[in-house]
Amino acid sequence: MATVPGLSGVPTRGPAGDRDTTKEARMAAMKPRTGDGPLEVVEEGRSIIMRVPLEGGGRLVVEIAASEAVSLRDALQGVIKE
Repeated sequence: MATVPGLSGVPTRGPAGDRDTTKEARMAAMKPRTGDGPLEVVEEGRSIIMRVPLEGGGRLVVEIAASEAVSLRDALQGVIKE
């Protein structure tokens, strides 16, 4: 541990704490994002939670009120062609 100038006897930690800085830093392995699941919509309290799987992995999570869900439904119906 080092000491701070002007504060004799007060120990501080270096940028790497107590770790040995001579060793090479290692990163965690990257894991593929798979199995995110289907589109999911649930009601939680006063809100509606929508989880949309994204291309490339991950999910978009949107919290909306019931009135906003109605507006979203109407907007989607306007562009969906069956």
